[in-house]
Amino acid sequence: MRNLIMCCVCMLGLSACDEARLYEKNEDFKNRHWLATDQPTFDFDIDDAGPYNLYVIIRNESDYPNSNIYFTYYLTDSAGTTTLEKKLTNQFLFDKKTGRPFGSTGIGYVYEHQFPLLENYSFKNPGTYSMRFEQFMRTDTLRGVLSVGLRVEKSQNGN
Repeated sequence: MRNLIMCCVCMLGLSACDEARLYEKNEDFKNRHWLATDQPTFDFDIDDAGPYNLYVIIRNESDYPNSNIYFTYYLTDSAGTTTLEKKLTNQFLFDKKTGRPFGSTGIGYVYEHQFPLLENYSFKNPGTYSMRFEQFMRTDTLRGVLSVGLRVEKSQNGN
């Protein structure tokens, strides 16, 4: 028990040292599946042009029924009226041949993945921007997906 507490304290300490991160938030799905009607949206503030790196964070269970996941992301401007970026993306959560899960493991059967969406991206104006995710699989109920999130960080290629 003492080792578990020490491990948690160390993890908190390491995450607090993440100076590049400007925004990170996850949305958990009820009943441990992503419905086609669920479209998590994340609002984040940008103070300068950048460049920035934007990542999607996906947490899934080991019994997720597919090796990959298709989703579309939409980046909208600070006014919320213009779509700046939109892309259908395919990411692999498991090795196609062996079935071994990719990603880091948090709790036994849960895996976390961080996939780049936009790298060295520059925003034209400061303001609040939105990123929305829509699952694009062949089923309305995507079982085994626990959460989807967004991470925004200052690019190392910036100032």
